Amino acid sequence: MAIKNHILGFPRIGLNRELKIAQENYWSGKISLIDLLQVGKNIRKTNWKNQFNSGIEYVTVGDFSWYDHVLGTSMMLGNIPNRHRLNKKKIDLDTLFRVARGSVDIGKNCSASEMTKWFNTNYHYIVPEFIKDQEFYFSWKQVIQETDEALSLGYKVKPVLLGPLTYLWLGKVKGIYFNKLDLLNKILPIYKKVLEEFHSRNLEWVQIDEPILVLDISKEWKKAIKYAYNTLNGSIKILLTTYFGDVHHNLDIINTLSINGLHIDLVAGKYDLLDFSNTVNNKFLLSLGIINGRNIWKADLVKWFHQLKSFMKLRKNFWISSSCSLLHVPLDLSLEDNLTDFVKSWFSFGIQKCLEISILSRALNKKIDIKEIYNWVKPIQAYKSSNLVNNVTVQKRLLQISSEQCTRKDTFSVRSDIQKKNLNLPVLPTTTIGSFPQTQEIRELRLKYKNKKISQLDYERLIKKQIKNNILQQEQIGLDVLVHGEPERNDMVEYFSEFLEGFVFTKYGWVQSYGSRCVKPPIIVGDISRITPMTVMYSKYAQSLTKKPVKAMLTGPVTILCWSFPREDISKEEISNQIALALRDEVLDLENSGIHVIQIDEPALREGLPLRTKEWSDYLRWSVQSFKLCSSGVKNSTQIHTHMCYCEFNDIMPAIVDLDADVITIETSRSDMELLDFFKTFQYPNEIGPGVYDIHSPSIPSIDWIEKLLIKALRYIPIEKLWVNPDCGLKTRNWTETSLALQNMIKATSNIRKKFLKK
Repeated sequence: MAIKNHILGFPRIGLNRELKIAQENYWSGKISLIDLLQVGKNIRKTNWKNQFNSGIEYVTVGDFSWYDHVLGTSMMLGNIPNRHRLNKKKIDLDTLFRVARGSVDIGKNCSASEMTKWFNTNYHYIVPEFIKDQEFYFSWKQVIQETDEALSLGYKVKPVLLGPLTYLWLGKVKGIYFNKLDLLNKILPIYKKVLEEFHSRNLEWVQIDEPILVLDISKEWKKAIKYAYNTLNGSIKILLTTYFGDVHHNLDIINTLSINGLHIDLVAGKYDLLDFSNTVNNKFLLSLGIINGRNIWKADLVKWFHQLKSFMKLRKNFWISSSCSLLHVPLDLSLEDNLTDFVKSWFSFGIQKCLEISILSRALNKKIDIKEIYNWVKPIQAYKSSNLVNNVTVQKRLLQISSEQCTRKDTFSVRSDIQKKNLNLPVLPTTTIGSFPQTQEIRELRLKYKNKKISQLDYERLIKKQIKNNILQQEQIGLDVLVHGEPERNDMVEYFSEFLEGFVFTKYGWVQSYGSRCVKPPIIVGDISRITPMTVMYSKYAQSLTKKPVKAMLTGPVTILCWSFPREDISKEEISNQIALALRDEVLDLENSGIHVIQIDEPALREGLPLRTKEWSDYLRWSVQSFKLCSSGVKNSTQIHTHMCYCEFNDIMPAIVDLDADVITIETSRSDMELLDFFKTFQYPNEIGPGVYDIHSPSIPSIDWIEKLLIKALRYIPIEKLWVNPDCGLKTRNWTETSLALQNMIKATSNIRKKFLKK
């Protein structure tokens, strides 16, 4: 029997980010809903064509999303928070956008739903909200409509759904507490209806994603999984899909499920394939995820060919696939014209990964000569011997890292007194997270400089003009700790990477982070060192414009690592420490230039955490060390800040304390400061700024709203340790929104100061 192939999902932003452009044009009223829908249809049509032309047998349908696939599942189930409804039953695309972005149009309390990270990736999803006695109904039939589109074009279709148990796991109970699993019987009939719709179209397989099966789940959840798939079993074959880890610890329940196939991630999971085959139910079709859906390096097809040839002696019927959805990688390597052919030959993007899967399946089926596989992997051998990879100086410096380099000179209590005297800040100091609006003028300026249409001197002069305006705006608003606003920065990781040896950069390597937000991760190809100071000139200039302290902004080592495509030939710990040493040099240069407040952002610290708790301690050991390596060389008088956003912090709070940052600013506004409940029992020893408004929503927070959040924060955090700030950078907002929101934040802070300092 022939070995078949498929993928778990495909990038959905379009070759030139057509989805992003259309979304933002629709939100601003520049195009109609019909225009937006047509862009989506065109992207889907092109995606299916690319998969088919690359040799993928089953095109994946249902992986397209207007914002994120978890929110799409909420729409399918009619799970829309009441504050976002205009009509009790009607749900449309505008409803979806209101849930994701909030709205100022339909009432005072139309805040966006909470957003957080999708497992251990930099992809975000809108967190489902559940209330007691909630009802669901099949209200959003996008996956059915898209299935019909693909069938009409003659493709062999495999639709994908987010599994019911993973969906419930990802959601949060609001209001009166109850067990989320009580809702399972209410959503299963909708899933069953969707499967019947697929069956009526004569589809053979449906892919149902249950990535929670790689996590540590309780007996109660295991029992619910068995019940769910017994209920869903029947009309169509179910391929249960797992990824981001392995499932050995949950095989006791997986082996009993009423499913037809199981997908495993052989890249992230720790599998001995032959041993696993003996322990998993032999009635299951196995789908083997062998092509890395989260990194851009070419796969070693020779290694996989020989492993799978051996595996064919045990199982003649299996599929090969990507390890997870390809939404985490760029679309097409062939577009890249700014990389040398030598470097480019090391990589594989979405379309090329489909081709890798096709080549391997055809070789296993003896439809092509094995020489094609050997030719494919030749660049991998060339990479290993390249002089772009190894730097003896960096490697020697790594060996000399000491514990003294990772420890501040004195404890926080000593440092805090010195810093308060040095900075002379009021109670409840106000600041922002770093970036200010990236206007069209700023984007055009950077583009002109990139295309060498203006000189470096003219570029720096015009950037300084933007910085001067940012400082003036902040002083007029009344902020206490200012920032230069980052007009020179395209992205918080890519910008720094351009000053570091060991990175290369793509021109079109965009990846969706959420909604219309796309990032272009740099690629780590070799040992990392700082080429030249990265932030000193503009930070020093900004400080020269004001008597108030200006906070320098850096991206931390773990975040640069997690938000880049890393090397696969050395450990992540080693890469992170290389970056930390480069940043340490920058921190010391900033201090020597007269900057007394330095923020080192680590929003990806939680994201990088392994999914199994037994693996946490080692990761937290080296990630905390990397942060301290870059931040601990400064004097007591220099105040180190860090920032984190859109993830679950509670379970790693001891590690966050170990960072020993003088101030941490965190995202809490979308969750109504839910995180602060943690501080009922946990005393955070240093200073903290829980974000008081959501910068990803166009809604302007009211003074009253911010006051209420600050009062809630003061229940758990002493006033002398509390900072006031937005929950993230302001680059995506316009100046009108930014000014009004910050003015309200300052006014609310002033009111709270008066109220609490009288006591």
